[in-house]
Amino acid sequence: MKDLIIDCFAGGGGASVGIEMALGRHIDIAINHDPQAIRMHKTNHPDTLHLTEDIFKVDLQKYVKGRHVALMWASPDCTSHSKAKGGQPREKGLRILPWAVYKHAKAILPDVILMENVEEIQQWGPLDSSGHPIKERKGEDYNRFITAMKSLGYEFDCRELVAADYGAPTTRKRWYAILRRDGKPIIWPVQTHSKNGENGFNSWVPASSVIDWSDFGKSIFDRKKPLAEATQKRIANGIKKYIIDNKNPFIVPEKQAAAFLIQYHGETKEGDSRGQNLDEPLKTIDTSNRYGLVTAFITKFYKTGIGQGCEEPLHTITTSPGHFGLVSAFLVKYYGQGVGQKINSPLGTITTKDRFGLVNVVFEVNGEQYIIHDIFLRMLKAEPELKLAQGFPMDYIIDKDYERKTYPVKEQVARIGNSVVPIMAKALVSANCPYLRIGERMPNMKIDYSGSQLRFA
Repeated sequence: MKDLIIDCFAGGGGASVGIEMALGRHIDIAINHDPQAIRMHKTNHPDTLHLTEDIFKVDLQKYVKGRHVALMWASPDCTSHSKAKGGQPREKGLRILPWAVYKHAKAILPDVILMENVEEIQQWGPLDSSGHPIKERKGEDYNRFITAMKSLGYEFDCRELVAADYGAPTTRKRWYAILRRDGKPIIWPVQTHSKNGENGFNSWVPASSVIDWSDFGKSIFDRKKPLAEATQKRIANGIKKYIIDNKNPFIVPEKQAAAFLIQYHGETKEGDSRGQNLDEPLKTIDTSNRYGLVTAFITKFYKTGIGQGCEEPLHTITTSPGHFGLVSAFLVKYYGQGVGQKINSPLGTITTKDRFGLVNVVFEVNGEQYIIHDIFLRMLKAEPELKLAQGFPMDYIIDKDYERKTYPVKEQVARIGNSVVPIMAKALVSANCPYLRIGERMPNMKIDYSGSQLRFA
């Protein structure tokens, strides 16, 4: 009789593909109430039985049919537990989702249950009449849930783990729980990476490893629609923090460019920049694209000039990074929404007041002085950048489904942000269920849309 594996909150398939990576076999049953999530899951896991049903209403006994369940993964929605909700009211219906895990565990008694959630799940407690957690009772419901699971015969342990410590290019931190009732020991995966490679570990995988360096986006200076003021401030603050004031800015090899990431979240204080260097793993990815890649093209600075006098026309600037004419400065407009301009363009309208400032940024890298001659910006791409940063394999399909329908980018990002980091699922399952392994995961084939019938080729 085949041992079954079930993913109770399957989403786009983060945990499912992680289990495949660990065991070399597909998930037997995947459950999610969202048809869009099931579409992506079914595209990548065609041999799985997909149930588009409410997790509380689905009757798993009907589908299990008395067979032995070896492993069940459960990642209940975390949004009404997460600190990202701030002071907003919580949704009671989402906060009780862990009880669906208890319901199904009681009905089908899996040998092993693996759970994932935000670390704030441990503070799960009752809400007041306005939907806010009652501070004096935090953790009350969490402890009730754990006690209920133990009453079914499960041993329990939990830890907060950072995905970057296990080789994922993201510092996403989550609560993980291991429950088992088969008498075997609970085993936590061995850490393989650390921030700077301390204690014999490998160094964290940097965000730069997942960036498509063939695409720098567009210059911030010559856009038809000027960037929003808040974005301009983020870029300016980021350049100061991650390039000018940084002793070791991230330099894109052979591109004469210094790069960093800005985050489209509210800054905590005026003049600050939320973002990061690219030699670090990406911070947590949420359900909307919050990361912008900023690239400052730089040129060595010479006191005698940079190859031409200011009285001459500027050399031609091409669209190919690394082949720019030598531009030493740009102009900032002190009115309206102007983000500035490069000095090889005609001057904007001259008013009766002095409205233009010449910006000539000089900074030092490894003892040599540089100046910035252009600044590019683009958002990170769902495919492949955010997908790879979350730890999905390159072959995972997020842009089209099995019916030739294209997923909107918003849906792609939402599926990624809601997903379990596959590398973490792989690590936990490998440590606790090695006896279920049957081989290596088979990569997804590319989808061929050229013929009249969709096929994997």
